[in-house]
Amino acid sequence: MNPLRFDFIQSLLPRTAQNARLYSYLDIGCGGGIFASACARHPLTSSVTAIDPTPACIEAAQAHQRTDPAIAPPKLTYLNAAIESLPADADGNTQQYDIITLFEVLEHITSPSEFLAAAAKHLKPGGWIVGSTIARSSMSFITTKLIAEAPIIGVVPAGTHDWNQYINPGELRAWFEKSSEWNSFTTQGVVYVPGLGWKVVPGSEGWGNYFFGVQKLPLVEGSGDASPNT
Repeated sequence: MNPLRFDFIQSLLPRTAQNARLYSYLDIGCGGGIFASACARHPLTSSVTAIDPTPACIEAAQAHQRTDPAIAPPKLTYLNAAIESLPADADGNTQQYDIITLFEVLEHITSPSEFLAAAAKHLKPGGWIVGSTIARSSMSFITTKLIAEAPIIGVVPAGTHDWNQYINPGELRAWFEKSSEWNSFTTQGVVYVPGLGWKVVPGSEGWGNYFFGVQKLPLVEGSGDASPNT
């Protein structure tokens, strides 16, 4: 799925040469580092901090990292931590990033509102939260529960997903729209096609996997307030 992830991220960012810049990333729920390591190698990435609360995931990610000097710290830093436990400086300020990624994370969170609020504290004004998750539909129940977790042909262990925790795009959009600090909520449906891999399928975000992106409004120059006109 990585190529589609990068395509989606790039679709959200400025495209003109005059606006070319490097971006810092916070990858939450990085697992074994499949996205984080690829992101650290991307030419428009300045640095990646990747976190996961599971020690075995971080150990696997760091083992892979040691095979490639190009993604050694500080280019890529792995932390065995949850978003709520990221350290602050002496003044209590949290480090902020240009882009926060949440790939295949929200469907495993029991309190998504609290989780998103905690993540947002680490996003710079003008930055983007980008992620992927699964819509709550009969189709997603069949594909992720009955097929993906099937005893014989299943590709993930039984109990990996809780269908009741899936979030529909409209529900996610409504959460962000409750606050005036967010803008440009965008989704894109993606479907796994056997033998071909992941493909963008317009309209599929309502019943299966989808990417989402939302921007924290920039600060108005000379004030501490965000504005949708900047």
